[in-house]
Amino acid sequence: MAGEAASAVAGDRTPELIGLVYDIVGMCGGVGGSSSATAVLADTMFKKDCTDLVRRISLLTYLFEEIRDSKKVVIDSGNSDASTSSTGSASSWSSDLVLALHSAKRLISVARNFRSNSSSDGAAKTIVFQFQCVTWKLEKLLSVLPYDDLDISEEVKEQVELVRTQLRRATEKYEFMISKLSSFDLSQPMDLDISQNLGRSVSGLHKQHSCPVHLSDLESTARSNGWTSCSTNQTSPCLERAQSIPALSEVSLSNLLDPEGQENSVKKALTEVKKPEAICVPEDFLCPISLELMRDPVIVATGQTYERSYIQRWIDGGNTTCPKTQQKLQHLTLTPNYVLRSLITQWCMEHNIEQPTGLTNGKIKKSDGSFRDVTGDMAAIGALVLNLSSQNLEERRAAVAEIRSLSKRSTDNRILIAEAGAIPILVNLLTSEDVLTQENAVTSILNLSIYENNKGLIMLAGAIPSIVQILRAGSMEARENAAATLFSLSLADENKIIIGASGAILALVELLQNGSPRGKKDAATALFNLCIYQGNKGRAIKAGIITALLKMLTDSSKSMVDEALTIMSVLASHQEAKVAIVKASTIPVLIDLLRNGLPRNKENATAILLALCKRDPENLACISRLGAILPLTELARSGTERAKRKATSLLEHLRKLQHI
Repeated sequence: MAGEAASAVAGDRTPELIGLVYDIVGMCGGVGGSSSATAVLADTMFKKDCTDLVRRISLLTYLFEEIRDSKKVVIDSGNSDASTSSTGSASSWSSDLVLALHSAKRLISVARNFRSNSSSDGAAKTIVFQFQCVTWKLEKLLSVLPYDDLDISEEVKEQVELVRTQLRRATEKYEFMISKLSSFDLSQPMDLDISQNLGRSVSGLHKQHSCPVHLSDLESTARSNGWTSCSTNQTSPCLERAQSIPALSEVSLSNLLDPEGQENSVKKALTEVKKPEAICVPEDFLCPISLELMRDPVIVATGQTYERSYIQRWIDGGNTTCPKTQQKLQHLTLTPNYVLRSLITQWCMEHNIEQPTGLTNGKIKKSDGSFRDVTGDMAAIGALVLNLSSQNLEERRAAVAEIRSLSKRSTDNRILIAEAGAIPILVNLLTSEDVLTQENAVTSILNLSIYENNKGLIMLAGAIPSIVQILRAGSMEARENAAATLFSLSLADENKIIIGASGAILALVELLQNGSPRGKKDAATALFNLCIYQGNKGRAIKAGIITALLKMLTDSSKSMVDEALTIMSVLASHQEAKVAIVKASTIPVLIDLLRNGLPRNKENATAILLALCKRDPENLACISRLGAILPLTELARSGTERAKRKATSLLEHLRKLQHI
């Protein structure tokens, strides 16, 4: 019985997923679509965008069918433990995918009725941005598909990777379109392939919402630099750090499958699907940009409410208007909408929509859907949390010191402390004038942030502005732990955007230049992770990070050469960063590292030089004059695998330059 119940929990979303695909295909004149649907699309400026999105979504039908069939196998197996584990993970993932497909359906409904002669350029730009958000969200969900928990064939896995690749490319193209939209003729049909030149330009775009391709190469460097977790037995306030930096592996499967043939098969299969009833989300609960259910709603200057990460991404793109009303934003402050957040949470509970779950009967739900026992003295922790708000300074000091100690010891303590409501109170103590209280409060938040579910609670409590203020003006110990906290929180992609917009990068660069040895390491780790997001790279350049990195490269102690090169590797593909790196006379330093650096130094130095010289004959000529050919030749012959690849590619560019 347990196995059947678990399977039912996971399986109740599969018919809804297939039904959503049926609806989406029908909207653009596919199966179940009328001739009028096709006629409507023929007159919209987003015709190709709609049909491309529909085609990619339709190809996922095979995946959903295999998930449905695999659950039948689970039921038949009679293995209740395996069933619970598998279906728990699949259930959480499928719930998120249902919401994402609803967003895609809403977007297509809006875009297919958009007419270029009836709306402003700003409205068109908003819809392009919505396409970018929807494709990014779908690609992100497919990237975390729990293959290990589901019986998915290799053929369908390849198909999913094809769809992921197409979605990722579409996201990059939309990013480019948004940046260039003002120069497009909006009276013409909007098309991803606006022109041959645009297509060629797009092919080299840098990723905005995921780790750059070359980060997979940097992962080993990050680990070797000691950017890993501290032992829980150590007495250092820096309790734990991420085990590694996430890496993105590029997959190219476009030649393996026939999307046209698959689409026709999908359409045929969909004719047999019975559409289930879908949950109707109140319109006020949906973000006007992402068209998704909001988790962290914020109010902008015009009074409109948006999901925080999406409106921040819109602002980061240089937009100063309200996406919904097209009015100019008088200020860029984002105010939390606590009332709406509470209503959304209540609605989610009533409709069994996945939300962060708290402690129930001594158990807490894990990310894979299973439960773990949580042990500890909840009464004692509750009493400590009460003392955090005491009017007596000594009582507050003692309580926050004990919370810091408990949060360092175990995951169970971190769960119980958060469950007792400590996080909002600790955030308030970040502004305490008492130095000791402030140090212990920020370190407690660092320790609590190590437990994944607590990251969201810390962000929702509005901790970032106070952490940044500590980073600017706190004691050195508090600044060190503030930097480490920002790194921990920034492991979530959406938090990179929020932290980057808070002024944290300037404060981190200042710590990188003038902090203690440990403070510099913490700042470097945080900056590396934040700069994975494209929108933060320009902020780092403006904050003077290149000057700080060059100082680290030329410092006689050579204590942070690895960190400096790793961060510069992430930045080097950004055009503004290229100019700053060259202007700072960094090229001679990099060439010297090719000759005398450690193997990992040579790897990153070569990668940076390659990024600087691509499509830049002037920089190529410069490294040739400075004698880079000889060390590059040696590196191509006897370096590490990554160094060989980069050196060989750079030498090829140099040979082409000589033949011009």
